[in-house]
Amino acid sequence: MSQDYPVFEAGNVLLQSGRSFRNMKLAYTTYGTLNADRSNVIVLPTPYSAQHPNVDFMVGSSCALDPDKYFIVVPDLFGNGLSSSPSNTPWPDVGDRYPHVTLHDAVKVQQRMLAELWGIERVKLVYGWSMGGMQAYEWAAQFPSMVERIAVVCGAARCAPHNQVFIEGVSAALTADPAWQDGVFTKTPVRGFRAMGRIYASWGLSQTFFRQETWRQLGATSLEDYLVAFWETRFSHRDPSDLLAQFWSWKHGDISANDRYQGDFAAALSAIRARTLLMPCDHDLYFQVADSEIELKHLRNGILMPIPSIWGHRAGSPTDQPEDRAFIEQHVKALLAAESGI
Repeated sequence: MSQDYPVFEAGNVLLQSGRSFRNMKLAYTTYGTLNADRSNVIVLPTPYSAQHPNVDFMVGSSCALDPDKYFIVVPDLFGNGLSSSPSNTPWPDVGDRYPHVTLHDAVKVQQRMLAELWGIERVKLVYGWSMGGMQAYEWAAQFPSMVERIAVVCGAARCAPHNQVFIEGVSAALTADPAWQDGVFTKTPVRGFRAMGRIYASWGLSQTFFRQETWRQLGATSLEDYLVAFWETRFSHRDPSDLLAQFWSWKHGDISANDRYQGDFAAALSAIRARTLLMPCDHDLYFQVADSEIELKHLRNGILMPIPSIWGHRAGSPTDQPEDRAFIEQHVKALLAAESGI
C-alpha cells in the first residue's frame, strides 16, 4: 500500500466476531508535540466515510483542538480506505469474506497504537463527531481509568433503532445498483451513489434547512442544483464496499455489546469515569437529543449541551457554519479547562 501518511502495523487481530483480521493496518496522522509526561493527548477519531484530512479543519492555533498545546492523534476508522478496508485487504478476506469490524474492535487497536508507539497511558480528551462520537464513547467505556474527558458531538453510545433504519435505507439504495452482483460490486455503482446521496441529504439536514432554502448559502442555485452538486457526488470518491463496511460498523455500534458489559447498557454508561460533554444537535434526525437524555441519566459526570442549529446532523461538522463552530469551540474549551473525570 503506497501512502504519504504513517500506518500502525497491528498484526493479526482477533475480532469480536471470532475472525482474525490478518495484517491489520491502522492509518493515522498527528498534530502538535507530545509533552514530557505524555499528559496532553487528544484523540480525534474519523466519522463515517471520512479520512484524516477531512477532519483537520477542527485543528488549529487558538481552537479547542490546539496543536500548540496538545498532541492530537487522528486514527482512521477501519473501512475508510486508508486503514484496513475492503478496498485494500488482500485475498482471501475479500468480498463477502471481509471480516466485520466493530467500533469496539477499532478502539482496542487505537489504544494499542497509542501505547506501543508513544507509551501513552492517559488521554486528556477524545473528541468525535457522528461515528467519531460513537468511538469517543467506546474509548471511555473500554478504558475508564485512562480517558479523562470525551466530547460526543452528534453521536451516541449505541446506534438507535431509527438510526438503523436510516442505515438500511441508504445501504439498500447503494446495493440496488446493477453493479452489485452476488455480494460484490463489479463496477462503479453510478446510480447507487446518486440514490444514496439524495437519501442522505434528506436525513443529514433538517426540514427547516430546506424550508428556508439555506442551501443557497453554499452557492446552489436551486434545490436540484444542491442535490446534484453537493450530494450525488458526496460519496462517489469512496469505494462502495468500504462504505458498506463502515455502515455495518455504525449499525452495530453499542458500548455494552462486549464481554465486559454483557449487553447491560446502563452499566456500560455508569462505568464511564470521563467528564462527558454530550452535544447533539436539536434538529438532528437520527442522533437525537432524546437519546442523549437517556444516556445522561446513567453518566457519573455528564453534561448535555444541544447545538441550536437548523443544519441538523451537519451542525457537528461546521465547515460552513461559523455560529455552530463557535458554539462547539466554546463548550469544548470549557470541557478541557474543567477538572478531569479521573
